[in-house]
Amino acid sequence: MKSFLKTLLAVILGIFVSFFLVLVILIVILASTEEKIVIEPNSILKLTLDKEIIERTDKNPFSNIDILGIYNTKQIGLKELIENIKKAKYDDNIKGIYLELSSIDGGITTIKEIRKSLIDFKQSGKFLIAYGDYYSQGSYYLASVADSVFLNPEGSVELRGLNSQILFYKKVLEKIGIEAELIRHGKYKSAAEPFVSDKMSLENKEQFAQLLTSIWNDIVLDISASRKINVNTLNKLADDLEAYNPKTCLKYRLIDSTIYKDQVNEILLSLSGTKQKEPKFVDLSKYEKVPITNQLKFSKNKIALIYAYGDVVLGSGDEGTVSSERISEAIRNARTDTSIKAIVLRVNSPGGSAIASEIIWRELKLATKTKPVVASFGDYAASGGYYIACAANKIVAEPTTITGSLGVFGLMLHGKELLNNKLGITTENIKTNRHSDFPSYTRPLDEAEKKFMQNEIDRIYNTFINHVAEGRKMKTDDVDKIAQGRVWSGIDAYNVKLVDTLGTISDAISLAAQLANINNYRVVHLPKLEEPFEKILKEIGSTKIKINIPPYTDVYYYLEKISKFYDIQARLPFEIKIY
Repeated sequence: MKSFLKTLLAVILGIFVSFFLVLVILIVILASTEEKIVIEPNSILKLTLDKEIIERTDKNPFSNIDILGIYNTKQIGLKELIENIKKAKYDDNIKGIYLELSSIDGGITTIKEIRKSLIDFKQSGKFLIAYGDYYSQGSYYLASVADSVFLNPEGSVELRGLNSQILFYKKVLEKIGIEAELIRHGKYKSAAEPFVSDKMSLENKEQFAQLLTSIWNDIVLDISASRKINVNTLNKLADDLEAYNPKTCLKYRLIDSTIYKDQVNEILLSLSGTKQKEPKFVDLSKYEKVPITNQLKFSKNKIALIYAYGDVVLGSGDEGTVSSERISEAIRNARTDTSIKAIVLRVNSPGGSAIASEIIWRELKLATKTKPVVASFGDYAASGGYYIACAANKIVAEPTTITGSLGVFGLMLHGKELLNNKLGITTENIKTNRHSDFPSYTRPLDEAEKKFMQNEIDRIYNTFINHVAEGRKMKTDDVDKIAQGRVWSGIDAYNVKLVDTLGTISDAISLAAQLANINNYRVVHLPKLEEPFEKILKEIGSTKIKINIPPYTDVYYYLEKISKFYDIQARLPFEIKIY
């Protein structure tokens, strides 16, 4: 009977797996079948941007499917979004763009890049209209570039300035019997500070105040230029929280009118010149399938655009991590390919493993000996994210990019009290040498081990700033003065010579072409994305359920990330999220 049940279970499991694989194959085939999309005259490109915006999306047809329905997995690729805005600029069938915004899930620099692409779109003379039932601070920053900004009569504009809240875990660790030991180089290197303190250090307060002020000033200047509102007026509205009142928004010209969505549709009908009852909207997912008709003629000259976004980690990694093997291979392939005349490394990373950063840096350094290399910074390019790019011939960042943080740290956690006094677990070691059990989760570091760790961190820090000095053509002592783990905004990084120029990813590509002395070229995107079926097979059996219980989601994933710090880190202080 027992044998029969085992056989029956195996058969049922086999049938289920076979059915699942057949289903996967069918979906992949259907997803890969090119649907012929025809855009009718007088159409309007409708952008809602209510999904997470990442650097680029993958080809996995399951990437936007959430079977359990507990987590929003849908994403928008920044690359694809900007390409389609540019495509709409030259598409005679597209009369304008309609931004239907409330909240937007993207970093300030990501929003700034989209904003600049919309400014470029407006040069076509086509209309750009924005509407929101309400506007979050980020969505209003984007909407403010529109020809007309409309708001629901009972809506509001969230204009209150920037805030970054830091959670400290020292006391909760003490309560459960865990002690953290932090060893670092750089007085501003406050990564892991929440584990050893219950408040911010004076140096950390100083750098955060300057960072937030710099980014906020850039946002306010952009809004001021678009809406023709004095900067002082905008700051007063933010200080007094007056923008939450729609009448005040209208009074100070934050918006053009308070109307309902059906009234916006009437305006869009008039602007598009159609006599139908409803505007002919085309959403982004559909418009992406429309071929680009104004492409340059085929060119044998290529510029490689290499995406490095996520944490810097050792190993092969995947899309969404800056893995040492995967990114190094992409750089190496671009370096040895004679048809590739220049490389643009697109960095959107808070850093991570110091040794992984060194591996990628070496490949980029070798690439500069064969062809021009330009680094383009997104929301983040800090610590290890800056490390991997500092060998580039030129570095391009946005004023709002979070960068710098040139410092190194090591974090040790031990739970002797938790094991002994809380759980009643005791341990004994038998070792051949004095430090055979180093590092240990059952005891604190002794003085010799602390000295060893400090020496290692100092050594890696010195290597780091020497690489920066070489790449930036600066003296090591001068780099050390602006390093020390300090975080800079893009504009401040430009002022201290960590960045060459301010601009978008498109500006970086144009600069790379200029350095390579080529006019006609095409951009190839690396690393190559995995084929959908290949990726699905790899992920079968390794699916993780993501927890989404605000406000604990960010804390959970930060602690999970900390638990994977296997080596010395070159990483941003904390998880910086600006609201």
